[in-house]
Amino acid sequence: MFSSARCLLRSCFSSLNVGASSSLQSASSLLPRTLPSARHYASEASSEISAALSRDPNAFKKYKPVSPGIRHLKRPIYPHLYEGRPLRQLTVPLRKKGGRNNTGRITTRHRGGGHKQRLRLVDFMRSEPGKCDVVRIEYDPGRSAHIALIKNRNPDLPGEKVWSYILAPDTLRAGDIVESFRAGIPDGIVPGMDLKELMGVNTQDKSLVSSKALAQGLLRSVVIKPGNVVPLRLITPGTVIHNIGLNPQGPARLVRSAGTMGQLVLHEEGGRYAHVRLQSGEIRKILLDCVATIGKVSNPLWKNRNLGKAGRARWLGIRPTVRGMAMNRCDHPHGGGRGKSKGNKQPRSIWGWIAKGVRTRRPGPKGPKNSNKMVVRERPRGREQEGKLMKT
Repeated sequence: MFSSARCLLRSCFSSLNVGASSSLQSASSLLPRTLPSARHYASEASSEISAALSRDPNAFKKYKPVSPGIRHLKRPIYPHLYEGRPLRQLTVPLRKKGGRNNTGRITTRHRGGGHKQRLRLVDFMRSEPGKCDVVRIEYDPGRSAHIALIKNRNPDLPGEKVWSYILAPDTLRAGDIVESFRAGIPDGIVPGMDLKELMGVNTQDKSLVSSKALAQGLLRSVVIKPGNVVPLRLITPGTVIHNIGLNPQGPARLVRSAGTMGQLVLHEEGGRYAHVRLQSGEIRKILLDCVATIGKVSNPLWKNRNLGKAGRARWLGIRPTVRGMAMNRCDHPHGGGRGKSKGNKQPRSIWGWIAKGVRTRRPGPKGPKNSNKMVVRERPRGREQEGKLMKT
């Protein structure tokens, strides 16, 4: 009885398999035949589904592990980058010193070697007014962010000031227009309206308050664009900025690394300062006459890249890091002894500073407490920083 039932089940399943295989063959016959594709060593996530599900529109290029050096290699894909050489007039050769000072002593460890490079001369002043056309976005080996080559439209400028490199914001592309308002707002920026006259009206007169608000809105709609250099007094609170200066006549100093950004928090009423939140979470006061660039710094995926092998770090001029326990006693506090032991010593750095359990940083941002009057709120540390990371 059981054998007959088994035979019946086998016959049913075989008929189902035959029907399914015949239907698959008929369906495959309708599809166009394709030749076997050639072997590719790089695969890019370019499908619509992966692009829709990804958190960032930019993807990473990953390689098939045909060798150990590219098994973990991961690079961000930026198709808008210019693949040629830089403008040679805006570069100088990089003279490497291997982390040594003028007396020949190593003051910065883990530096040396690397590929030959030419430093791109990036303009952090942006003192020339007028509209500039973005020619292309380039890779810069000397920094983590991308740079943009711009050309000033002013025909009266000398040749060396027509072309310049600037730090590229995240959304800036070739063909865009950027402008610097460091020297002030030019006349006639909005046709048919004298914005300077409207901005200078008396706010106590209620009939003119609306006209002043309209002038401020029109001015900010023209000025607040990615890549424009604008004084802090003209930037709306909440705007994302980078390339922030600390001196009204000086170059940009803060928020210049890849993917970083600051945010204008508020303008002091009747004061000289604006409050700016930096990438670290610190809020500090900066003069209203200082300038900043609108937008976020480009190349936000730089921190998620993976070099894949130690050789690529050497190409970048990064030398290996050796553990202290592997050194001799004369070279590190953890060195020496018999076997793998640091001799029950408290963890210390190579210079003898206690590394765990003891706070070595002085209170305050730069020395004793309240030494830096410009800092409104210090950056989060310890448990406060852990709570901030958990929320994000």
